[in-house]
Amino acid sequence: MKTFALLVGLLAVASAEWIDIDWSKVRPIEEFDHYWAPHNRNVQEPEQQRIRFSTAGIISHPQYTPTNIRNDVAVVRLDSPITFNARVQPARLPARSDTRQFGGVMGTVSGFGRTSDATQATSAVVMYTTNPVMTNADCIAQWNTVVIQPQNVCMSGANGRSACNGDSGGPLAVQDGGSLQIGIVSFGSAAGCSIGMPSVYARVSFFLDFIEANSDFVASP
Repeated sequence: MKTFALLVGLLAVASAEWIDIDWSKVRPIEEFDHYWAPHNRNVQEPEQQRIRFSTAGIISHPQYTPTNIRNDVAVVRLDSPITFNARVQPARLPARSDTRQFGGVMGTVSGFGRTSDATQATSAVVMYTTNPVMTNADCIAQWNTVVIQPQNVCMSGANGRSACNGDSGGPLAVQDGGSLQIGIVSFGSAAGCSIGMPSVYARVSFFLDFIEANSDFVASP
């Protein structure tokens, strides 16, 4: 099960790689159901909401390039609105004036992806892990300047904690007067998720123009 973050009742943001590879190209169907607020995706929990969306509602960034994973963001319009409740709330995104890199701030990433490099199985239960967000300079020191660009934000892979395959499109959030989504899961090391390399995300603040232009969301000044 892939993950994305809700902006308003009918709109969500996700990874363009998640859309391009896992949905639009691989699955020969045009409508999908997505569960909101599941703890266990294999159990029909009363808090869950199943909302349908179609490929017609998917807008990938026009400059998305899968070869080097640039502009890895998409907007998804749902067929019907979400009902907000204690477990389903819209994501809070950075303001336009927010230029912080959040280096050293603890970040939390969540998803239903793999929990070990030893298996291809993904998790039935939503998983969370935390590690410090890195400055781009520190992330470049472990990756390189070709891979890491201003449009990226990284989270440390210390102690083998990281996003992994199946988490693409999910949120990276920090606590800043409440939960603030600063990243969208994009990619990690091909050598494994627990080897200590930083996980890499699309930096939300970099893509506010694209998100606004393709949704009803309005960023704070």
